[in-house]
Amino acid sequence: MLDGRPLIDAHVHTARLPTLPPAWRQWAEEFGSAHPWQDLYDDTGTLVPDRVDAYFASEGVDVALLLCEYSPKTTGYQPIEDLVPLIKHNPRRFKPVANVNPHLHYPIDAELERQLGFGAVALKLHPVHGGFSVADPELYPAYALCRDAGVPVVVHCGTSSFPGSANRYADPTPIDDVLRLFPGLTFVLAHGGRGWWYDAAAFLALSREEVWIELSGLPPRRLPEYYARHDLKRLARKFVFGTDWPGVPGIARNARAVAGLGLDEETVSLVLGGNAMRVYPGIADDLGSDQGTGSGQGSGQSSGQSSGQGVGG
Repeated sequence: MLDGRPLIDAHVHTARLPTLPPAWRQWAEEFGSAHPWQDLYDDTGTLVPDRVDAYFASEGVDVALLLCEYSPKTTGYQPIEDLVPLIKHNPRRFKPVANVNPHLHYPIDAELERQLGFGAVALKLHPVHGGFSVADPELYPAYALCRDAGVPVVVHCGTSSFPGSANRYADPTPIDDVLRLFPGLTFVLAHGGRGWWYDAAAFLALSREEVWIELSGLPPRRLPEYYARHDLKRLARKFVFGTDWPGVPGIARNARAVAGLGLDEETVSLVLGGNAMRVYPGIADDLGSDQGTGSGQGSGQSSGQSSGQGVGG
């Protein structure tokens, strides 16, 4: 917990460094320079589970959703298997998120089913790094599987500066068409429309109960600016906290910056943890049975606000 509130970071990159292109490390070093994320790795570029667990505990994180990615043109192959040591070390704090790419995986639902077998609590799609539309019919079997399993779909919804990125696919508006075909499917808009689509993301979240905005890569102090055309207090009730770690000044730092936006206490609690408990299956049960996930009672870093806008996944 952080300052008496459950804290869930819904967007964490814990890849092995050898699987990543140089641009990824440059991004992490630029936007994560305020904390020693490199110290969590061993000499082979692999995260050390007890170091990672202790770090997230010190930041007050009860649950962290760990991302894999299959985007060979941009950020490389980050297989879900590489997340297993962290998940095994602390299965209550660390939850995997599946990832599929219609250019690589066929049948796509079979690959998704395989990754759900690792305990994935969501499916992440990265149209910008993978080079595909969220409305591509090749994804329909994955959408049907997620809908029937009660698993949300997280979609990268914002610009990326990684070489090979196709930012035209960051537009969230095609999701509206997908929702007509798959009623009951839940979407989470990672990065909240960063760049050119803040209004589109906000409109989708406010008009559709099953759409949420996830805050990774967005400096909290700038949220009133990004969503200036909307009632922030109303929109914030559809926010899910996420950081894009390690490309963030600090997890606790960003969470406290959200708490400093002037929102009421109920809304702050929803953003930092409550909404994620509603969206991602099984998390609420784990937190209910082990509030704070054991050692996750750290006080976090000193108060402050995030600076800089990330470009990560």
